[in-house]
Amino acid sequence: MTVPVYLDYNATTPIDPAVVEAMLPYLAEHFGNPSSNHVYGRRARQAVEAAREEVAALIGAHADEVVFTGSATEANNLALQGVARALRAARRHVITSAIEHPAVAAPCRRLGEDGWGVTVLPVDGEGRVDADTAAAALRPDTALVSVMHASNETGAIQPVAAIAGLARQRGVLVHSDAAQSVGKLRVQVDDLGVDLLTLAGHKFYAPKGVGALYVRRGTPLSPILLGADHERGLRPGTENVALIVALGVAARLARERGTAAGEHLRRLRNRLHALLRDGVPGLVLNGPVEERLPNTLHVSFPGVSGRALLAAVEGEVAASVGSACHSEGNAVSGVLMAMGIGSERALGAVRLSVGLPTTEEDIDHAAGALVAAWGGLVGDHRS
Repeated sequence: MTVPVYLDYNATTPIDPAVVEAMLPYLAEHFGNPSSNHVYGRRARQAVEAAREEVAALIGAHADEVVFTGSATEANNLALQGVARALRAARRHVITSAIEHPAVAAPCRRLGEDGWGVTVLPVDGEGRVDADTAAAALRPDTALVSVMHASNETGAIQPVAAIAGLARQRGVLVHSDAAQSVGKLRVQVDDLGVDLLTLAGHKFYAPKGVGALYVRRGTPLSPILLGADHERGLRPGTENVALIVALGVAARLARERGTAAGEHLRRLRNRLHALLRDGVPGLVLNGPVEERLPNTLHVSFPGVSGRALLAAVEGEVAASVGSACHSEGNAVSGVLMAMGIGSERALGAVRLSVGLPTTEEDIDHAAGALVAAWGGLVGDHRS
């Protein structure tokens, strides 16, 4: 193969050709400002609202509950800091989990620095939060619970619906970062029972630099950026029409693919796992066997470091040892530490994530390269 097999779809996805085609006119002839009250502006505004309808349809929401942002990180910050600003006079406690993406963990730390109470929920050996533990952490002054829908590292799916049911009985708002799950799983806001939900365009075949926050009608939320009244006053700044159009098309394609996409991804992931398991004695799965994203395989290779293994196959396989948004280095993943995984096993961990363009040929080639490289590294260590 002339290029490495790409197995890092949890980091980012290529833009779907249909998405590229749809967005291009809004980079050229349809250049109007959506706030302008003439034909150029109206055309841009219509495109933005059509995209809003598509994103809403994907997650089972009303169009006016979708707020476009520049990224999932911005959406997470708006959810956490926006609720905190809206409710700070009455409630000053938030609950999150030990395995959140930095885009949730860092705003929670900032709230703690500002005097808020912050409870960090533990996870079990499979990397899952316990709903009853979350319920026990609720306090009279709890404003928000924020637990991701699925782990960006292990793919572990969290019991968000159960947590939301218990929290909302106590009048507590619930946010979930669904950046990794939208487009891979059926994600419906009413099924989950959440008040706020984060999406990331580049995780489901739209460009980087665009995301969205679902805000259930009636949810108290204050803006964290100040300016004009764009996006119902929650996200000021002239809309990036081309990227919003792209997000809308990607949402439509994801909705049209339905469950078939997940079945395709799961089949390829399981093929990869079987080939690696056959070729690498002692290979260990990190995370749940069933309750995880259909595309994600997080495994530890015995006797080697994951970083060294990926360096050995960099001409044939492109993957990662964990989240692309964490710092580089050989430090053990915080997610794996939270799961109670020992340092040796954690250092041998590799995250392999497949995508819609992945083929069986890709899987076979990648598995062969990884098995051969592991054998070479283990042999070198023993000699």
